[in-house]
Amino acid sequence: MSQEKEDLSSEVLDESQGSILLGLISQLRKGSDLHKVTLPTFVLEPRSMLERITDFVSHPDLILETAKKEDPVIRFIDVVRYFISIWHVRPKGVKKPYNPVLGELFRCKWEFENNTEGYYVAEQVSHHPPISCYVFASPENNIIITGEVRPTSKFLGNSAATIMGGGSKIQFLNRPGEEYFVSTPNIYARGILFGTMFMELGDIVTIKCPKTNISCEIEFKVKGFFTGSYNAIAGKVKDDASGETLFNLSGKWSEVIYYQKTNWPNKEVLFDVSTSKIHKKIVAPEEEMNEFESRLLWTKVTKAMFAKDLDTATEEKSKIEDQQRRVVKNRTGNGTKWENQFFELNNDEWKFKCPISDDLLLAKEEIKSFIFSKPRLPMYEKFWTS
Repeated sequence: MSQEKEDLSSEVLDESQGSILLGLISQLRKGSDLHKVTLPTFVLEPRSMLERITDFVSHPDLILETAKKEDPVIRFIDVVRYFISIWHVRPKGVKKPYNPVLGELFRCKWEFENNTEGYYVAEQVSHHPPISCYVFASPENNIIITGEVRPTSKFLGNSAATIMGGGSKIQFLNRPGEEYFVSTPNIYARGILFGTMFMELGDIVTIKCPKTNISCEIEFKVKGFFTGSYNAIAGKVKDDASGETLFNLSGKWSEVIYYQKTNWPNKEVLFDVSTSKIHKKIVAPEEEMNEFESRLLWTKVTKAMFAKDLDTATEEKSKIEDQQRRVVKNRTGNGTKWENQFFELNNDEWKFKCPISDDLLLAKEEIKSFIFSKPRLPMYEKFWTS
C-alpha cells in the first residue's frame, strides 16, 4: 500500500490525547463493552452514525441499471461491485461517529443523470442495544435497499473491535422475490495502547440470493504481524445448486478489486477507487429540520469540533446524553410506549413502514411523501426542555 493510502487509515495521538485515552482504557477488562464507555471527543467523527450509513450509497450509479439486465449472474456481480465500492469511503484516522439518540433521524436524497432520484431515511429505533435502521429507495430504477446496523464494540487489549451485527437487503422491484442478503465486515481499531492507531476491516461477509441460488463469500483480511498487507480481500462467487465457482475475487478494497472467471486467462477490474466518483447527497438546510434530525441535533458539537474547541464539544455532547437520560426516565415514569416513525419490528425483522405500489411512479411519490412529509407522532415530546 502506498504511504498516502496507509495514512488515511492511521493517526498518531499527541501526548495529552494518549494519556486521556489510556486513562479510560485502563479501567477496562479484555472483552468489555465499549458502548458503556464515554469516549473523548477527539476520537469522534463529527457526524452521527445515521449519516455515516449514507456512505453505503456512495456509488448508487453502479446498480441503477442492474434491474434491467436479464442475466442473473451479471446482476449478482453488479451487487458484489456495489457492496465492494462502499468501504473506501471513511474518515481519516480512527474515528467513531456520534451514538444516535432514540428517535433520531437522518434524511437526504440523490439526483441521478438519468433524471431519476433516490431517497434515504435512517432512524435510531433502539438505544440499548443500539440499532440503526435505514432505507434507500429509487423506485424509478426498481431499487429498494433496507438494512439495520447493530454495532457491538469490544476492548481486545491493544485493539478495539466493532462487531457489525445486522445487514442489508437489496431488492429489484421488477423481479419479485429476488432478494440479496448482505452482511457487513467487522471493524478493528489497532494500536490504541501503543504504536500508531489504524483501522482495519476484517472477517468474512456473505452475499446471497436464494432465488437465483448464487452466493458469495468475501474475506476481509487483516494484516499479520510480519506478513500480509493492509486492506486485502479474497472471495468466490458460487452457483449454490451445482457448487461451481463462477468467479474469484482479489485485490484491496481501498484500491482496486479484481474478478476472474474460472476459465478466463486474466483478471478484470471490478472496481477501481482511483477512477470512482462519490455521488453527493442532498440534505436540507438545518433551519428546515426538526430537532430530532441528526445535523441539527448535534450541530453545536460538530461546530465546536471543526473549530477544534474540544472543551465545548465535550460539554455539548454531554448535554445531549444527559437530556436523553432525562427523557427516557420521564417516559418510563409516565408509562409511555415508544413508537418509531419509519420502521417497525415484525417477526424479529425491522421493516420500512411505507407501503410500496406496483406502479413505480406512484411508488416514487408515496415513498418521497412518506419520508419527507410525514408528520411527527404525538408521542414525540420535545427533546430539549425550554
